[in-house]
Amino acid sequence: MLIYTDNITPRLRYIASTLLGNHVLILDDRESFIHHASDKINYSPERITDGELWIRPHGLLGETSIQPQTMDCFEWNGLKAFFKTGGDIPFDFLAASFYLLSRYEEYLPHDLDMYGRYAHENSIAYKEGFLQLPLINLWVKEIAQRFPRSHFPFSTIGFLPTYDIDIAYCYKQQLITRKLFGFFRDFLKGNIDKVTERANVYSGIKKDPFDVYAWMDGLHQHYQLKAAYFFLVAAQRKGYDKNVPPSSNAMQQLMKHHAALYTIGLHPSWQSGDDRKLLLQEKQVIEKATGRSINRSRQHYIRMTLPGTYRLLLKHQIGNDYSMGYGSINGFRASYTLPFNWYDLEKETETNLSIHPFCYMEANSYFEQKYTPSQAAEELQQYYDVVKSVNGQLITIFHNHFLTEQPQWVSWRRMYEAFLQKNFG
Repeated sequence: MLIYTDNITPRLRYIASTLLGNHVLILDDRESFIHHASDKINYSPERITDGELWIRPHGLLGETSIQPQTMDCFEWNGLKAFFKTGGDIPFDFLAASFYLLSRYEEYLPHDLDMYGRYAHENSIAYKEGFLQLPLINLWVKEIAQRFPRSHFPFSTIGFLPTYDIDIAYCYKQQLITRKLFGFFRDFLKGNIDKVTERANVYSGIKKDPFDVYAWMDGLHQHYQLKAAYFFLVAAQRKGYDKNVPPSSNAMQQLMKHHAALYTIGLHPSWQSGDDRKLLLQEKQVIEKATGRSINRSRQHYIRMTLPGTYRLLLKHQIGNDYSMGYGSINGFRASYTLPFNWYDLEKETETNLSIHPFCYMEANSYFEQKYTPSQAAEELQQYYDVVKSVNGQLITIFHNHFLTEQPQWVSWRRMYEAFLQKNFG
């Protein structure tokens, strides 16, 4: 694939290689472009040859500043588009893709949600109704049809189930003071089922209800699935960090078990967003327990800000992050469903941090969207189907405490198992 432009910029190099593959060649030699026999994209203000795909530049990829953009959406081949310019396709899909993938809008002034995060309501994807679509992949699919000889980057891993282990055990390994407090609290509230459940776990009659790890192992083995687990290991139980003490024997063994079978990573605590030295300490806790270097992460509560969070990860040798999604609604935050390198927009440079976007988290379905398990099942299937249609990668997030056999959650456990059976059985 050959791209001609009269202005080769870091932004253009980044988005072209991300969407079209590392084999793409960008040049500013007009004569070489004219006489080259390969598939061609002309990214300049005027047409050059008859056989090219001509895209008239919008201007964003030639800029070196961050400033508000005019965002007027329209329909193209049944898909939303913006940055209308004209040419063989009516918009600059390279600039539009860069805007979405770089999360350009998150660098502009914006409202925060109740947790101090970028509010999804700010995004053009939400405002224009394409948050539930991997729009960039769909654009690339349309354009790829014009170049049957060229290879476009597609995923070789269609589905990656991931799990956030926020609270590894419901009762097990709690401090004796917490055990007593919880027992009497449930008793005074008349929660007899909870009292009985606690007593059975404390006495060893029953397994802790959050201990569903063997069942999850069985699912992965049966459906031949690779998986990734992210462990919350805050040293201090505080606020949104309610994890089991990472020094406890049960937690140490749990991390070792999963490190031997799966990809594992750090789930940086909420506290680490306020005290940045904690991230390295938490990373070292998992590394010491497992004897393995940890280079993957997903932010607890998807608490992240650009560019600060990603720069902190790079500083501590974390090269893969799985936080690109919302903690308030399901959908494609970057409008993309393949791994991609993060572009540091302030420094105008591509980094080595690989971003793995997710589009579905069961907690969003339950807490934010107020879905029933059957509605959530339909939603999850829709994401699987659209990702499959573009040969992308579906990354889902589930929590172990959503997959228990407790009355409140057993239907969610069955929903997840049914999804796996339907699509991988």
